[in-house]
Amino acid sequence: MSATRLMPTEEGQDLIDLTRDICAKELRPKVDDAERAAAVDESFPTDVFRTLGAAGLLSLPHPEEHGGYGQPYEVYLQVVEEIASAWMSVAVGVSVHSLTAFPVTTFGTPEQQAALLPGMLSGDQLGAYCLSEPLAGSDIASMTTRATRDGDAYVLKGRKAWISHAGHADYYTTFARTSDDGGKGLSCFVVPADAPGLTFGTPEKKMGLHCDTVREVMFDDVRVDAARRIGDEGQGMAIALSALDAGRLGIAAASTGLAQGAFDLAAGYAKERRQFGRAIGEFQGLQFLLADMEAAVTSARATYLHAARLKDAGRAFSKEAAVAKLVATDAAMRVTTDAVQVLGGAGYTQDFPAERFMREAKVTQIFEGTNQIQRLVIGRHVLR
Repeated sequence: MSATRLMPTEEGQDLIDLTRDICAKELRPKVDDAERAAAVDESFPTDVFRTLGAAGLLSLPHPEEHGGYGQPYEVYLQVVEEIASAWMSVAVGVSVHSLTAFPVTTFGTPEQQAALLPGMLSGDQLGAYCLSEPLAGSDIASMTTRATRDGDAYVLKGRKAWISHAGHADYYTTFARTSDDGGKGLSCFVVPADAPGLTFGTPEKKMGLHCDTVREVMFDDVRVDAARRIGDEGQGMAIALSALDAGRLGIAAASTGLAQGAFDLAAGYAKERRQFGRAIGEFQGLQFLLADMEAAVTSARATYLHAARLKDAGRAFSKEAAVAKLVATDAAMRVTTDAVQVLGGAGYTQDFPAERFMREAKVTQIFEGTNQIQRLVIGRHVLR
């Protein structure tokens, strides 16, 4: 069952149709085996990202003059949602990759854009976003990774934590301290993967999203050309927060897709599973449960689309992005949990993906700013 969509343009509908075709042929047939394998051998679906890149799906929201597709966020996010309904780890990866290119497309000089964006937006390269640290998660201003100017370069030293694509990315969009002036002392760099001194920790053994490899990234006197500093010294905090607003919408869309996938599984099962001589979906108690699941998915979609349309119109959307992230991720947790309930004992086994959906949903309430942080953001906007 596919979500009913009203796309703003015919081109947008064509992109949704293309995405659904790729999901059907390239993602859904692989996801179960790939997630199980990655839990053991830490494999990474590089080929899937190459496929999405070749189809242009890794560059949708970025300007055409830089090699992107120039699509509105309203279209891009619905593509992310479609991917998530098939393979959540990959959808999260698409959102992360877009986040890594955002500083260059938004704050980079024309020379930096010409040098860096062709690889970022063609699908030839995959990025990682290095912001969080072991002792600095939501509190960005307390990060300790330092970049020290040395002639025509900077020398980076420190550790980043919880970094998606670490060890598999081709570049690392990294935030580091260039002065001791709190949040005003941070700067942004694009670090190539082959930079000497760049190393990685052991992959985290996670509850879900096994194909989204997460590691610590260590910078041991990593030398980075000054031409790879994005924006001015001290502008890193503003760049990071601006990127996170967009990134929260990516996670909201992915969470909605995950919830849609779980709902589709539950609704299909309710039509087929029979008890007491009829399909279990004919019992009112189960119908009410399915109705609440559908309402949650539809509400989540509406919140992220509202925020996306504000962004596309050039209007402020920080509060709405936080609302979308909060609503969509809470919906994903609730809907995936209810999907397990609809399947009963079968939902608790690995014979069906319901238990995987439930495990994958939990982290959506944590990354890109915990939902407690989203409530702080919303509250401050309301009282401003």
